[in-house]
Amino acid sequence: MVINVTSTDHSNRSEATNPGDGAGDVPVRTRAALTRRTLRADRWWIPPLFTTLGLTAFVVYATIRSFMREGYWDAEHHYLTPFYSPCLSDSCVPGSSHFGTPIGELPGFIPLAFLSLPFLLGFRLTCYYYRKAYYRSVWFAPPACAVTEPHARYTGETRLPLVVQNVHRYFFYVAFVITVINTYDAVVAFGGQRGFGIGLGNIILLVNVFFLWCYTLSCHSCRHVTGGRLKHFSKNPVRYWIWTQVSRLNVRHMQFAWITLGTLVLTDLYVWLVSTDTISDLRLLN
Repeated sequence: MVINVTSTDHSNRSEATNPGDGAGDVPVRTRAALTRRTLRADRWWIPPLFTTLGLTAFVVYATIRSFMREGYWDAEHHYLTPFYSPCLSDSCVPGSSHFGTPIGELPGFIPLAFLSLPFLLGFRLTCYYYRKAYYRSVWFAPPACAVTEPHARYTGETRLPLVVQNVHRYFFYVAFVITVINTYDAVVAFGGQRGFGIGLGNIILLVNVFFLWCYTLSCHSCRHVTGGRLKHFSKNPVRYWIWTQVSRLNVRHMQFAWITLGTLVLTDLYVWLVSTDTISDLRLLN
């Protein structure tokens, strides 16, 4: 849909002149003072609405589950939800600490995965796609194409708190390590109390890890790390090949961002239900 917003009404323009001799002054035009928020007649507000609902639902669910301290470890099949990995405190139930318990008891207001969750949250919040998503849907900057935003000024990401967006690449490094840990958790889950076995939970854990890797490696920072500083691709064929593969993933970064929200919730919910004996794990082997 093409909207013609051209107007011959000069009252919609705000002009100021630079001080000078008068003859050589150049008008300085600011934003058009439109009287209507938009001329669009379609339901432009639907995408921002669904984006807000989706992000809100995940944040609420993840927050509640991170503080519940129950239903995160299934001892029989060694299923550990990613919301509690790594669990390094004495407060963790026996068996759920794959890397020991170097940290003592934690008060109830501190999540058991407090070492990983802040970095994962920072990684998602500063992600280039998620910035666009919540800038438009929550902050209305702008909410849609050809729709005016309610903010009179724009300072970019040069001041607090938005200046923190510039540390995204450092969150990426930590998120990469945590994804390795999640992969280890998924591998360990193949050896339950009855030895090696395969259940529906193993498949869910593997699918979640697969998409976590897709999301992490498709990150713009990963693309920069692999080939962003190269001046001559021909002199670095290996890094060039890696950069090419990452670039292919990068095209679908938005899809992976949403898919991983779903797989994280699905994985946590399944582990929760199995560990609390609400449902039984569907076993394919042993």
